[in-house]
Amino acid sequence: MSINMENIRNIAICGHSSTGKTTFTEQLLYLGGSIAKPEKVQSGKTVSDFADEEIAQQISIHTTCSHLNWQDKKVNILDTPGASDFIGEVTAAFRAAESALLLVGADVGVQIGTINLWRQLDRHALPRMIFLNKMDKEHADFNKSIEDLKEKFKTAFIPVMMPIGQATAFKGVIDLIDRKAYLSQNDKVIEGDIPEELKAQAEEYRQKLIETAAEGDDALMERFFEEDTLSTEEINRGLALAFKEQKIIPVLCGASLSNAGLTSFLNLATSIAPAPGGEVPAQNESGEDVACAFDSEAPLSCFVFKTSIDQFSGKLSFIKVISGKITADSELINAREEKKEKINKIFTCRGKTLEEVEGLSAGDIGILSKLNIAATNDTLCNPNNIVRFKNLMLPPPVHSVAISALAKKDEDKLNQLLQRAAEEDPTFSLHYNRETRETVISGRGELHLNIILGKIKDHHKIEMETKVPRVAFRETINGNADAEYLHKKQSGGHGQYAKVMLAIKPLKGGEHFKFVNATVGGSISKGYIPGVEKGIIEAMASGILAGYPVTEIEASVIDGKEHSVDSSEMAFKLAARGALRAAMEKAKPVLLEPVMNLNVFVDNKYLGDVLSDLSSRRGRVLGQEPMGGEIQEIKAQVPQSELLRYSIDLRSITSGTASFEMEFDHYSPISGKAADDVIKAAKAQKDEG
Repeated sequence: MSINMENIRNIAICGHSSTGKTTFTEQLLYLGGSIAKPEKVQSGKTVSDFADEEIAQQISIHTTCSHLNWQDKKVNILDTPGASDFIGEVTAAFRAAESALLLVGADVGVQIGTINLWRQLDRHALPRMIFLNKMDKEHADFNKSIEDLKEKFKTAFIPVMMPIGQATAFKGVIDLIDRKAYLSQNDKVIEGDIPEELKAQAEEYRQKLIETAAEGDDALMERFFEEDTLSTEEINRGLALAFKEQKIIPVLCGASLSNAGLTSFLNLATSIAPAPGGEVPAQNESGEDVACAFDSEAPLSCFVFKTSIDQFSGKLSFIKVISGKITADSELINAREEKKEKINKIFTCRGKTLEEVEGLSAGDIGILSKLNIAATNDTLCNPNNIVRFKNLMLPPPVHSVAISALAKKDEDKLNQLLQRAAEEDPTFSLHYNRETRETVISGRGELHLNIILGKIKDHHKIEMETKVPRVAFRETINGNADAEYLHKKQSGGHGQYAKVMLAIKPLKGGEHFKFVNATVGGSISKGYIPGVEKGIIEAMASGILAGYPVTEIEASVIDGKEHSVDSSEMAFKLAARGALRAAMEKAKPVLLEPVMNLNVFVDNKYLGDVLSDLSSRRGRVLGQEPMGGEIQEIKAQVPQSELLRYSIDLRSITSGTASFEMEFDHYSPISGKAADDVIKAAKAQKDEG
């Protein structure tokens, strides 16, 4: 049932779009005997890309889990999407892995996706290897690619392989550890001797490799000084120590379509990539920080890093077992809800193919089917030893649209399907904006949202309308003013009578509202004062400029008048409403707009264009910071109304090479034409009903 933790390797495969990750994974599974024949991406039959939308788009959208056996090790492969819109899937894979393989096209070098992934790998503190793929493509250049890596990431890149030729002259690879050549011939890889003309260069690379391996271990260093060399086993031992501590980045090379270099990768990964181990930060039942060790003999705990809803298998919860062993009869509690979960079946998988197993032990990855409560980020654990692991480090959404079903009968069904999509994908969200009366969905980009909505339309035949969401503006005042309002109504019997005088002034420091009862001499009875406050609060729901909520004001009731028979709390509430609106007319009312903190990661080639574009959006650039090589980070503050289509526009400006993150920072006054346009649009919306 269980596999010794030391024999497990959990490896995430990542890279910029079109660097060959799916093909690489397909060939690994073939080499490991997990599949009988490798398929091409174009066939729509690969293990990794099996969803309808992936086959149609010819891109990976989901992280796919598979496994193979190599040198008595179980290797769990997490094949991740390359498009930045699906970074949430990558984040999930990084959480489940102990190391990563970053694919870089040897024909194009480091790309913006490579840099973004490097940042994510740093955030997760994951050891990583580089595989220079597509060595057989035109313009492929091994040395240039390594120099590009060194320039952009300023760290120790150590070749463990070298190519035999490159581009159209590519013939195979040399494994520097085992001193063998692997030649690609007619879709087969033939082991042979290193070509004579490359022996000197290979020995030079190998000597540097041996020195690097020796540096991290005193015993190896001593042996190296004595013998001036190390055995293959000793090289791997030294590299494993340095790799785990992230002192080195091993560089491999090859061409995944012809299997060149993949056997050497599997040999290296099973030799130097770390097994699950160490401790995972968590909190106990009391909310205190604790550490949960990878230990198969400890109480059970596991983390749900991904959720998928399959039309045949139902909800599938992808788990990483941290401690203990899980079987079908294990007692489980969901630490978030503090409710028991009943295990249905336990699986491992190869893409969409589920393989039922008796159980899983610490360090392994698998699937629990049809759990009632579990969602991504949940901790499932022994009821007698409750722990909660930290959530995934997910980036915020950057693109939103307002959505509605064209047919009213489809509204409830559409909402249910959107909720289900959010359950599967934590970087996708939806909410109903009461201010703008819109259902708004948000994600990592236009492609991200289009994929989700396209799936709903194709599978459920629901027609939808999307549009740019309205911005939640605010209104406030810049000056002090007072006003009085008399509410008087007589229609037989008891009438309505209340007179209220208010003084208003701006509140500083972002405080929303402050109410002060400043009446003297009992001009308004204490029992009516709550009505005055309620009336002011109700009036603040719709400002006088464009009907947006009012904020950052202090309102003091300073005087008033009541009638012994006709006054009531309702009358004073209505009088207070009128008094506030009258006072705001005189208090220099102003519109406020939400302003976002924006971080743009862009190649120097497009820096000027992006800065110019930000200026045209009323943006304020706070600074620039080099990110290594040709990449710059621009920090700016930009009104939200100017960023509603920024993910689309930035892609156009930079040919899809830039990325960005944004989050709300503050509200800021808006005036001039920009304010006039907002007021005009609000009036038009009101006239439309």
